[in-house]
Amino acid sequence: MDIIKEALEFEKKPTSFKTTSDRIVASRKVKELILGINEIYKENKDAELMDLMKRLTVIKQKIEKRLKGRQAA
Repeated sequence: MDIIKEALEFEKKPTSFKTTSDRIVASRKVKELILGINEIYKENKDAELMDLMKRLTVIKQKIEKRLKGRQAA
């Protein structure tokens, strides 16, 4: 269950990743956490785990949006 603790700590950390490298590392870390929690969720079907995965997914989407940058119009 340490992956859940790790996910909760990641969620509480401020998400001001200054460099592109920091954003890439954070995106990979969030993906790893989501997949790990998903494996636990498959066994338990716990609604709290699903909520945690949803919150982490929102964080991941924000990081990836920042990585992609602005599209030229």
